Amino acid sequence: MAETAATSTTTSAEAPPSQQTKKSTEAPVRWADIEDDASEEPNASSTSDEKTASELGVESLTIDENKKINKFLDEPEDSNIKAVTSGDTPYTSAFTFEELNLSPELLKGLYVEMKFEKPSKIQAISLPMILTPPFMDLIAQAHNGSGKTTCFTLGMLSRVDPNLKAPQAVCICPTRELAIQNLEVLRKMGKHTGITSECAIPMDSSNYIPINKRPPVTAQVVIGTPGTIKKWMSAKKLGVSNVKILVFDEADHMLAEDGFKDDSLRIMRDIERTSSHCQVLLFSATFSETVKNFVSKTVKRDHNQLFVKKEELSLESVKQYKVNVPDELSKVMVIKERIFEFGERLGQTIIFVRTRNSASTLHKSLVELGYDVTTIQGALNQGDRDKIVKEFKDGLTQVLISTDLLARGFDQQQVNLVINYDLPVKHDTRMEPDCEVYLHRIGRAGRFGRKGAVFNLLCGDMDQMIMSKIENHFGTKIAEVPDWRNEEDFKAALRSAGLS
Repeated sequence: MAETAATSTTTSAEAPPSQQTKKSTEAPVRWADIEDDASEEPNASSTSDEKTASELGVESLTIDENKKINKFLDEPEDSNIKAVTSGDTPYTSAFTFEELNLSPELLKGLYVEMKFEKPSKIQAISLPMILTPPFMDLIAQAHNGSGKTTCFTLGMLSRVDPNLKAPQAVCICPTRELAIQNLEVLRKMGKHTGITSECAIPMDSSNYIPINKRPPVTAQVVIGTPGTIKKWMSAKKLGVSNVKILVFDEADHMLAEDGFKDDSLRIMRDIERTSSHCQVLLFSATFSETVKNFVSKTVKRDHNQLFVKKEELSLESVKQYKVNVPDELSKVMVIKERIFEFGERLGQTIIFVRTRNSASTLHKSLVELGYDVTTIQGALNQGDRDKIVKEFKDGLTQVLISTDLLARGFDQQQVNLVINYDLPVKHDTRMEPDCEVYLHRIGRAGRFGRKGAVFNLLCGDMDQMIMSKIENHFGTKIAEVPDWRNEEDFKAALRSAGLS
């Protein structure tokens, strides 16, 4: 990966073990790398240690109007963000970055490198809670594209002592793509600070360095995937005695039973044993009830919370449509003759599919029709995945077909169209939608309030039922394109989305 700051250390990575044989037609359950997740088949969740919500105190993770809502946090206008604080620390919303008492070097990074003007809604409320002593833990949920990455990245850079050449901040991500992206943001934002960083991710064999031959990590910020970070810690190459802040990005997946719960919990406990007080930040666009239950067990001390009401999570800047088609071939025709025909000049497009098989089939169909598309899915080697993502981010390709590998956290501001070729469903119950994944998918369009459109392609009664359940979950009604064969209907949809 190209360096973005001269002061950054060289990116390092672990090589994954040999890949096990997988069923190519099965949808990947996790978004992780081979090392972090040797099998992409669903894991059977253990029920022996499950407790009821009341036993776990899950009520503490919901917004109770009778609880102490910090009145000093003036919510920005039109915000549906609720802040629930613990303790007696008064937090005041920051409407400018100067109010946060940041170093001149960090302010220069925000204004000159990042081109920011003022904090977003989520930043205005969360940053004071992250940066104000006694540095309490934070569980934060907010819209995709609302600026969550800036919150925890700025938090990490602010807590680091540039004179101490040792790891002081750790950020854990579910995929190597997200880890690389977050590192790029951190290096850009911290360009003038002299703070060093390192990426802890698995890579292909050409970059392999045996763990026993690695020097100890001296980078002040480490961002990576859970398997590699745990491996470096176990080998005593990543010392955590000086870690002041631990971040879980896409925390709902990091702490879920079928995600990285065990690795995440192990890392958290190992850091807490050696660091007297480490601030823990959990950031995600969604938090399921299962994860809320788990967090109530693991985050034991007082902590602050930021949540958005479920019905407010779907992005207002993104127009969602459903398109009823009679068969699979019609889906391809809709993409080619309707959406691409009128949307190709509007920006980049991501097409989400459910399985690797669907990705390959759709890729072949579109290439045969003369379209230049790229496809990414978990079976590709690490180098190919990096190359595909970089080409898309550099604007060299306009259309990207993806499994849910890129549903979470992938930030490309030129993406204006998202097509759900397949609707996301639960892996253990294919008749139930995965509403969290749906939310993450549509969040790839309309980043930071930009205009965007989502087309859900429905084929048959099953898709109709799943779409209806998604609508009921978010308490919304998704507009229907009247006739999949009528080009004027698609033109009208794009006009309504502000894209034509």
